[in-house]
Amino acid sequence: MARSIGPLCCQRSRDRRKRINMAKPPKQNEEHAFKKIQRDIEVENWSNPLFFYGREQYLIRWATEAVVERFVSPSMLPLDYNKADGGTMTLDALKNLCETLPMGSERRVVVVEDLPAVSGKASKWFSETDEASLADYIKILPDTVLLIFTSEETDKRKKLFKAIQANGGCYEFGKLEQGQLRGFIEKRLRQGGKTAKANVIDHLIALSGYYDRESDYTMFRLENDLKKAVAHSMDKELTVEDMCVAVSGNSETYVFDLIDALTEGNKGDAFRHLHELLSSGENEYKLLALICSQFETIVMAGELLAEHKRFEEIRALLGLHEFRVRKAVRYAESRSLKRLRSTLLQAYEIDKTIKSGSMDARLALELLIAEA
Repeated sequence: MARSIGPLCCQRSRDRRKRINMAKPPKQNEEHAFKKIQRDIEVENWSNPLFFYGREQYLIRWATEAVVERFVSPSMLPLDYNKADGGTMTLDALKNLCETLPMGSERRVVVVEDLPAVSGKASKWFSETDEASLADYIKILPDTVLLIFTSEETDKRKKLFKAIQANGGCYEFGKLEQGQLRGFIEKRLRQGGKTAKANVIDHLIALSGYYDRESDYTMFRLENDLKKAVAHSMDKELTVEDMCVAVSGNSETYVFDLIDALTEGNKGDAFRHLHELLSSGENEYKLLALICSQFETIVMAGELLAEHKRFEEIRALLGLHEFRVRKAVRYAESRSLKRLRSTLLQAYEIDKTIKSGSMDARLALELLIAEA
């Protein structure tokens, strides 16, 4: 049995390493969409139509408002700016909006949200024939209108996406690069009359789980959490405690608190974190999956340490925030690689046990913590 532990864990770790690398924040030499649209507005470099898509709906809203501000007179907003739900939009209705002349602005701006033809969703209002017709229509859009499509998701195989890409402009609003995210945080803090040291901001980013794979933490939540942190602090300079109180974060963040307690040999705190998660209504299956995920990261860190990789190399290979990598490395250094793999394999076995109904989920989780 002992011989099977290493290969199994190694293979799962390698698979997870591949998945994690897909979740890296944008590289610094890759221009983010918000920078590109900002520059295009400044130099009057306009394409038509525009397609804003991606997970950061906060930035999509900002970009849309910036374009509207550029072309539509404030007094004419009710007349020269149209926002429509793509889920119920018909081709004829869209053409009518585009061909209506502006009443007192340089251009009419028409925004269509989540049109199935670009988001990849099905719709009884917009057929494949309509999609093909729209792909031809955008080539001859009137100069009096600027058409903007927005969506969180997109199917780049769609004919309409390819037509927009060829005739207009596509902007993908993904996660911000770390320097850009820090700049956003600092700006919002200044607006609230507060400051924070670099290490506190880094702790906030790590605590939020913003760069975690499959994290649903976006800039909308970050802005709300910053407002809470500003309101919580009585001092001008925010502390780590202020961030911990304010940040809603995600379950994966708190699972790492549990792992951190184990690293320090404090199983009492580890059990406390476990019971707090369970008491908050966290699903046992999801919680075990998160614990397995964290231990996979730790095993990978242990394997890389065994290969005599330096910290920066480990961080690059894992593609995670420095704060999290340090925690994983610290735990890996406190256990033998054999024990780490054994714990991970045990987590997999407990996962099967829970799903088969052979053991109570809460008891199984407590057993895993006790033997980790």
